[in-house]
Amino acid sequence: MALLPFQLHDYPTALTLGCFLLSCAVIFFTDRFALPKRERRKNASPYGRNQDIVDILARLPVIALVFAGFFAISWRPLYAAAGTMSFFIIFTGISRAKFKFIREPLVFSDIALVADVFKYKTIFYASSLNIVFWIVAFLYVFGVSGLYMYFEPSVLPARDKLFWIVLMVLAASAPWISLFHGPVNRPTAALVQRLVGKVNVKMSTVRFGTFGSVVFHFIIWLGVKREKIVAELSELLRAAVHDLIGHEEAPLIVVWQSESFIDMRHFGVDTIKLPTIDRLRKQAVQWGRLSNVFEGGYTLRTEFAVLSGLVPDDIHVDASYPYLRASHYADVVWPGKLKRAGWSTHFIHPYDRTFFLRHKAMPVLGFEKLSMLDAFDHDCTRDGLYVSDAALTERVVAEARKLPLEESGFLFIASMANHGPWEPGRVGELANPVDIYLAILEQSDAALKQLIDSLDKLDRPVWLAFYGDHAPLLKSFADPFPDPRTDYFIVPLAKAKSANHRSVPPQDEDPWNLLRALLKHADLHKDALQ
Repeated sequence: MALLPFQLHDYPTALTLGCFLLSCAVIFFTDRFALPKRERRKNASPYGRNQDIVDILARLPVIALVFAGFFAISWRPLYAAAGTMSFFIIFTGISRAKFKFIREPLVFSDIALVADVFKYKTIFYASSLNIVFWIVAFLYVFGVSGLYMYFEPSVLPARDKLFWIVLMVLAASAPWISLFHGPVNRPTAALVQRLVGKVNVKMSTVRFGTFGSVVFHFIIWLGVKREKIVAELSELLRAAVHDLIGHEEAPLIVVWQSESFIDMRHFGVDTIKLPTIDRLRKQAVQWGRLSNVFEGGYTLRTEFAVLSGLVPDDIHVDASYPYLRASHYADVVWPGKLKRAGWSTHFIHPYDRTFFLRHKAMPVLGFEKLSMLDAFDHDCTRDGLYVSDAALTERVVAEARKLPLEESGFLFIASMANHGPWEPGRVGELANPVDIYLAILEQSDAALKQLIDSLDKLDRPVWLAFYGDHAPLLKSFADPFPDPRTDYFIVPLAKAKSANHRSVPPQDEDPWNLLRALLKHADLHKDALQ
C-alpha cells in the first residue's frame, strides 16, 4: 500500500488530472461553509439551474490557476492538490470567521488590509495573531511542503527540464499578470461583470465560493476606469464650485464623526446619562437616526459616504474600500467642492495617518491640512488605547479659533475614543464590556459639551454635524444590534442660531445626505444640488 503513490506517478498525466478533479470536488464541498446555511438560502442565485451550471464552470479556471501555481513550484500532483485545497479552505475559513464577527464575507479589498490587520491587531480584534499563530502557520506551510517534497516523487520530464519548468511557470502566472494589461483586462472585466451582475458580496460568495468571489470582484474593480466613474456621476459633477454660495459672514462647519457612538437608551439602558445629547435634540434643526453603511466596523465606508454624498451602490466595487483610488471621486466630494469655493478644509483624526490610506486619500479628496496621531501628545501607557474625546476637543477648538474670521472653514473630525475592545483597565475598575462602553460614552458626552460651549462663543456662524459612524461591535450586549441605526444631529451654533428656534421632531437620514442637509439648513446650497 505504501508504494501506491509511486505506482500512480508512473501515469503523471492521469494522476495530475485526478488530483485536480479531487481538488475541485473538495473545494466545491467546503466553499459552502463560508456563510451560514440561512445566509446561503437568502443569497442564492436568482438566475436558475442553468446559471448554476455556468457558475460552476466559471470557478474551474480560478481553481486551475491556483493548482497550476502549486504544480509549477513542485511538479508534484499530490502536493499541488493539497496546496490548492488548503489555499481555498483557508480563504473559506477566514471568510466564515469574518462573517461571524461582522456579518460580511471576505471581499477583495480585504487583501489590501492584510498588513494593517497585523500592524493594528487591537483595533481589528486580532490579538490572537501572536507568536504562537506564526509558529503554527510556519510549521504547516513549510513543514507539510517539506514532507511532500521529500516523500512525493516529481513528475518533471527527464528531458528538456528547463523548458518544461519555464512553460509551467508561464502557464501559472501569465493569466494573472495579463489582467493588469488593458487589452486583456477590459474585455475580461466586461465578461466577468456580465457573469456576476450587480455587485453583491454575499451572493457572489454563494455562487462562486470565497476565493472565486474575491477574484471576480477584483477583476471588475480593475476594469472600472476613472472615465467610466466620471460618466456615471455626471449629474453630480455638474454640482461643482459655483453651486456652493458664500455668506455675509464666513461660516465654520464642524463635522464630528463619533466612533461607535449609539445612544444606548434606545435599547432600554436607563443607567446611562447623556445630557449633552439631550441638549442637542432640543437645539438641532434636524436630528434623528442615521442609517448604516456597515454595522460594527469599517468606519471608512460611513466616512466616505458623508464626505462624498455618494450612495454606496453608485460606486460599485469601490464601496468596500473607496480610499484605494480616491482620485476617481476627487471632483465630486464635498471637501473638494468647498476647497475650490475658497474654504479652508481640515481633517483631524487621532490615529495613525497611514491607516485606511487616509494620508494619501484625504489630500486628494480636498483636505488642505491633516492632523493625525502624530499631532497629539499621546502615550498609550499613560493615556490609554486611544486619544480621548476631551483631548481631541481641545485640538478642534484651538483650530477653530485659529481660523481667520473672514475665511470659511470646514473641519471634519473622526474620533477614536469609543472604539473597542472594551477590556478591563480602560475605565477604572470596570470589567464588563458593556459597562466600560457606557462609561466611555459618558466621557464623550462630557467632551461634546465642552466642544459645543466653545464653538458657541465664536464670533461667526457655526454649524455642527454630530453622528455615530456605526453601532459598536459589542457582542456581549447584542449580536447583531436590534436596530443598528446610529444617531445624528445638525445644530446651529454661535451666530448661526435663530432667536425663533423651536424643537423639531426626529427625522431618519442617510449618511450620504448629511452634508447636503446641513448646507441646505445653513443656506449655503443652491437648488441645483437639492
